[in-house]
Amino acid sequence: MPVDPQIQALLDRGTGVPATHTLPVAEARRQYEARIALMAPPPQVAKVLERRIDGPGGSIGLRIYTPVGDGPFPLMMFFHGSGFVLCSLDTHDGMCRNLVAGIGCVVVSVDYRLAPEHKFPNGLDDCLAATRWAAANAVELGIDPALIMVAGDSAGGNMAAVTALRIRDEGGPRLCGQILLYPVTDYHTPGTPSYAENADGYGLTRDTMEWFWAHYLTNPVEAENPYASPLRARDLTGLPPAYVTSAEYDPLRDEAELYGARLRAAGVPTKITRWPGMNHGFLFWVGIVGRADSAMAEACAWARQAFRKA
Repeated sequence: MPVDPQIQALLDRGTGVPATHTLPVAEARRQYEARIALMAPPPQVAKVLERRIDGPGGSIGLRIYTPVGDGPFPLMMFFHGSGFVLCSLDTHDGMCRNLVAGIGCVVVSVDYRLAPEHKFPNGLDDCLAATRWAAANAVELGIDPALIMVAGDSAGGNMAAVTALRIRDEGGPRLCGQILLYPVTDYHTPGTPSYAENADGYGLTRDTMEWFWAHYLTNPVEAENPYASPLRARDLTGLPPAYVTSAEYDPLRDEAELYGARLRAAGVPTKITRWPGMNHGFLFWVGIVGRADSAMAEACAWARQAFRKA
């Protein structure tokens, strides 16, 4: 279908804004933070706490959201996008609040180290350490340590997928689900058909993905590592159930769906939903774009069911 009119209006509003890959990192970060003012007011939650914990490279910042009600609650570890380089706890505050309100779980949003200052796998190490910390501190957080899932959007979806892989391979708390929202699962080269079809004109571009990967990896050879490109993992058995969202007008559409298909082939219960007319990052626009509301509602419903089944 054509680009959704509500998404097209947002794209038109961005006409003339410099492309991310043409900017210095500091300016690109400022540009992404400015998007917060355009987002809809998020739902209220019972409590939000800022916390710092010890991590493998120093302290890790966490933002801990608690829902209304009586615990212990399920726990979602949330890893934000964008591109391993940009965004913050603040850019994804609304997304986390929507997840808390829609699922009724505690959400711990992780301020992992960003590239290029901290290249692969430093951010991943922080995500894994934070997940292990949360499970070990279940009483303090008011969570049930048997009900933990990981989630993330874009590069954060990569972090969630890889954290699930590393917990399987290296040990850690049992996970009952992984929510991968238009995730990065593979390197840009050779790329998939959607990389060519949606290379430009829909927000995220191929050039920007190349810019992100160049900042994230020390050497392109690292892209062969399944902890950088989980689609290249030889074995996806033994992973937790997955929910995978893709967007029709996204360079990453095909790699998201391919990862979901490979999870299914490995015997992992997996739901894959492609959202027609949408572009990469559309879940920022809950409360503004109708299909973003529908996609958030579906992801939350899947998570509630996965927690019940665990």
